Amino acid sequence: MNTQEVITKKLQTLSPEHLEVINESHMHNVPEGSESHFKVVIVSDAFKDKMLIARHRLVNKALQEELSGGIHALALHTMTMDEWFEKGNAPESPPCLGGSSKK
Repeated sequence: MNTQEVITKKLQTLSPEHLEVINESHMHNVPEGSESHFKVVIVSDAFKDKMLIARHRLVNKALQEELSGGIHALALHTMTMDEWFEKGNAPESPPCLGGSSKK
């Protein structure tokens, strides 16, 4: 099972109504085939009445093992169903600026 599949499986514990796990590693200065940069869009009633930091902590707790290892970046978009219908989509990720490879 690859990292994207592991993330998807582990986030099922939050009973999402909608879940997207997008490998954005190709947008960064990493070797081809890397699994280091992900964007997660998750819509769940588990986030109801929770501030953003509490929502992120729920996701981080579910992915604790992955975050302590190979994941370098995780963009989180955590919403309730009402917020999802209001916003419609998560924003696009910004382009990579190259990190430490440009001096």
